[in-house]
Amino acid sequence: MPKPVYGRILLKLSGEILAGERGYGVDPAKAKMLAEEVKSTCDLGVEVGVVIGGGNIIRGELAEVQGMDRVSADYLGMLATIINAITLQDALEKEGCETRTLTAISISQLAEQYIRRRAVRHLEKGRVVILAGGTGNPYFSTDTAAVLRATEIEAAAVIKGTKVDGVYDKDPMKYDDAKRFKSISYKEVISDDLKVMDITAVSMARENSLPILVFNVNEAGNLVRILGGEQIGTTIGGR
Repeated sequence: MPKPVYGRILLKLSGEILAGERGYGVDPAKAKMLAEEVKSTCDLGVEVGVVIGGGNIIRGELAEVQGMDRVSADYLGMLATIINAITLQDALEKEGCETRTLTAISISQLAEQYIRRRAVRHLEKGRVVILAGGTGNPYFSTDTAAVLRATEIEAAAVIKGTKVDGVYDKDPMKYDDAKRFKSISYKEVISDDLKVMDITAVSMARENSLPILVFNVNEAGNLVRILGGEQIGTTIGGR
């Protein structure tokens, strides 16, 4: 295989992916599948950081709608990302990947405190680095955390693994005539209010000229194919 197109990536995964078919909680089989995908990427010599959401356990904005204080709900969401991070760490280590979990929320019994230089050093040593706890602040999504961390660790791209195979002009789960984009600009994502990532995350990526690739992570081998230069999913970039 030719040299990977990216030497260091930030892989963004939704918590829902980890839930598998049940739609909630953690599916160990799905964690194993994700770990295998990351392992195959590491085998190419790519340095991998991972940010995983917590939506399979709790979503802050939904908890707020149901009557919980938004700040409290968001902190619960951050704790959920740590649960998912430790789950993925366990699966990765069983695949033979040396892994470190760094969190924006202090929880020393389970994970290291996030420090940018420490994260970069772990990556340079070939370890998979899972970046949990969001940004450590309420009102910011894990999409925004992914772009922020990618910028801090100088990743070449954010690669977002989802349940669908790219960015569409409307929900492909609801509309049969939904059109998938091979590439789209940051400006179009924002102006058309496409729901692939929140506006804060896309704006931050635009400001830092950080490409975002959206693909179906449930299809085995897609991540390696992307790193091999194949056109998989949708690329978000350009002004």
